[in-house]
Amino acid sequence: MLSLVTGLCAFAPLPARATYPTRHAPAKMIGNFFSKMQSNLKRLQEVDYASLEGLPKSFGLEAGEWALKGEVPVRSKDGLDVATFAGGCFWGTELHFQRLPGVVATCVGYTQGEVEKPTYGEVCSGATGHTEAIQMVYDAKAVSYEDLVRKLLSTVDPTLRNRVGNDRGTQYRHGIYPHTDAQEEVAERVLRETQEQCGEKKVVTELRRAVVFWPAEATHQRYLDRGGQSAAKDAPERVRCYG
Repeated sequence: MLSLVTGLCAFAPLPARATYPTRHAPAKMIGNFFSKMQSNLKRLQEVDYASLEGLPKSFGLEAGEWALKGEVPVRSKDGLDVATFAGGCFWGTELHFQRLPGVVATCVGYTQGEVEKPTYGEVCSGATGHTEAIQMVYDAKAVSYEDLVRKLLSTVDPTLRNRVGNDRGTQYRHGIYPHTDAQEEVAERVLRETQEQCGEKKVVTELRRAVVFWPAEATHQRYLDRGGQSAAKDAPERVRCYG
């Protein structure tokens, strides 16, 4: 019986090689799988700038249009001045400025980094160089740039590097990012005065010229306002970032 089976097998016709599927090395197949998965995940995380809310409630749509053009604006289409600051967690920073008379609209996002179109996850990793920031349009007849700078400094400890409250990391560093020479002169003067008040403690609030500001995802815009905290002008309640 064994010889018969062996004989039949020996004379059985072999299928043509062309009928065998092309095989990839397991490592290459796994690499391709994770590459596609990461690409799909990146697309899901990307900020949809066109869907962000615009004036009068928010400034996200307009800020996104500027970012996609690579522009660093000085004034809005309506002739309002533009300012950019960082004060730690951008939820709280935004609400502080929403409450300030003269501030027309705000947008939270990312600036001073090395990556275009950054996402929240990327910025939180600390690898992109961005800081959580806020960009706003304001009526200079109702509130001065100096008032804005002093408001920012009142919400942070200017002597703590890469830290605001319990938030730590380069993505939480506080900073002033002037859009014009006039704004920069004001910021320099106020920081000098702040340093005199702080004595031996060094003021580490960042002062750099404004660069492209990338709006954050829609879920972060007006986060505390939508969560029930008052954004009314001069609202007296304490700003709570986390509950």
